[in-house]
Amino acid sequence: MSAGAYDYGRHGLIGIGTPQANPTVEAEMAILLPAGVAMAVTRLTSAAPVPADRLREYLLRLADYLEAFDTLRPAAFGFACTASSYLVDASDAQRVLAACEDRFGYPIVTAADAIAGALDRLGARRIALISPYPEGLRAASERYWSARGYEVGPVIGAGELAPDADTRGIYALGSADAAAALARADLSGVDAVLLSGTGMPSLPLIASGSDAVPVLSSNLCLAAALSERLGQGDLLDPQSTASHEWRARCRAATLQGT
Repeated sequence: MSAGAYDYGRHGLIGIGTPQANPTVEAEMAILLPAGVAMAVTRLTSAAPVPADRLREYLLRLADYLEAFDTLRPAAFGFACTASSYLVDASDAQRVLAACEDRFGYPIVTAADAIAGALDRLGARRIALISPYPEGLRAASERYWSARGYEVGPVIGAGELAPDADTRGIYALGSADAAAALARADLSGVDAVLLSGTGMPSLPLIASGSDAVPVLSSNLCLAAALSERLGQGDLLDPQSTASHEWRARCRAATLQGT
């Protein structure tokens, strides 16, 4: 079926993979994706008891999760788990992604790659990292962005997860936690702020547009990359029509201003 052939996706249908207990990805994608873009979701599942192993499986077993789409072929697929990219060797990740693209026939965009694309577009080299992760995963995220050529400035924890906490604890956070962490950050010399992790709500904070330094999130960057592939507007430019539209949807969804 062609990109415009779906009744509820005249501008294209995108696939999304979200961690099994994540309550945030679908809600934020519904706000971010332009009207006329449909979304089909597969859950990234794992029975691994250790959070890091579970996160690795989400990426390394991607072909299994894409099989859940059966004959459905989205115009593009978004892998909505940033932490998996922090833990899987980059060459292994690229091998998995290339094999899946070849097997299933559609492009795959990871949240981490989408973030890098957004940072490069801004010309950002020094970033502040707002991290909801436990200590070990937070350190892995710092190493990841440093390896990609960015200078990681202040790293501010959002929430109070213990060093050995299950990463599912992130799903209890709200955008207020992200806002509180951002308020503590010294943004001197910072080119952009990254709110890492697809499970921490952050769109109300970003939509407020009150910060001089650009603020990005995993879900915003992923939705922007997918929207760009469909030719459906610029979600990152605060002055664009598509950006105004998602911000209005965010206000309506969160009852802001009522």
